Amino acid sequence: MKDSNKAPQYSELPDTNPHEPIAKKIIHKPFKLASVGVTAVVAIGGIAFAAQQAQALSALDVVNSITSSGGVGVSKNILYGDRPLQDLDMYYPKPLAQAMQDQRTINESYPMIVFVHGGSWESGSKEDYAFIGQSFAQAGYVTAVINYRKAPEHVYPDYVEDTAKAIAWSYDNAASFHADPQRFAVVGHSAGAFNMMAAVSNADFLAPYGVSPKNIRAVVGIAGPYSYDFRQFSSATAFAADATPDEVMPDRHIKGTQPPYLLLTAENDKTVYEQNTIKMTKALRAYGATVENGEIKGASHATSIGAMASPLRWVNDVRAQVLNYLDKELK
Repeated sequence: MKDSNKAPQYSELPDTNPHEPIAKKIIHKPFKLASVGVTAVVAIGGIAFAAQQAQALSALDVVNSITSSGGVGVSKNILYGDRPLQDLDMYYPKPLAQAMQDQRTINESYPMIVFVHGGSWESGSKEDYAFIGQSFAQAGYVTAVINYRKAPEHVYPDYVEDTAKAIAWSYDNAASFHADPQRFAVVGHSAGAFNMMAAVSNADFLAPYGVSPKNIRAVVGIAGPYSYDFRQFSSATAFAADATPDEVMPDRHIKGTQPPYLLLTAENDKTVYEQNTIKMTKALRAYGATVENGEIKGASHATSIGAMASPLRWVNDVRAQVLNYLDKELK
């Protein structure tokens, strides 16, 4: 979520022990995952209100502080790579979290989502988007909320490569978290939608990890800047000084058999204009991909993701649109 008073960042005007499942380790050692160097915490229930601290908190801090976990579980700081910010948090639906906590036999397999957050490639973290992991887990999805390296220290393609690595790692390790890799989706918002679109629609990014776009069953992009001239905006710092839109925009680099897509725009978005989605949709369809479009009525750039949180679902229908699509494709 972004400050609506800030200038647009990227608008475009019209025209792992391999022999033991990780989740099994969570059952037997609920507070430590030594083999992957992470701490696992299964968070059951509870709601924290922090309105009195609102002035000292960011918008995302406030959203998370008023959002109930709904009984879902989470394993924190799981490494998908060996570089800074190459880690993720994994969220589990309530029945799975309870079975793991009780050390019961788990026979059911759940669909899986990888979520990629926005923030102009310079800000944001998996902790900021805990409400997303909770929201999807409440709907029955094992959900990875990922970190990735940030600009200006890391420019394109570093953050796209991190996204591809996290997607491939999650796909390869899905069964360890009681998730089904055959029911695997990727969702991104804003700059995160760019990351996941670039990583998925161009098979070259996933290829080093033995994964291809066709392994992904569904892709959802929310308010993504897929096709714009970044040189005109402050987000230029996320790209090399001599880079051009033709070299980096994902609508110009589609390769490999494509998964189906849902691309959503926010009706009142003043940060990323709908032309980005129009151009990406046109490019994907010309390539032969299946693409659905939707508009989030009444949504701004910030509320197009903020309304995923349980106390804000009345603001718009983004959650309903995303879940209707994912349920259709994965369940």
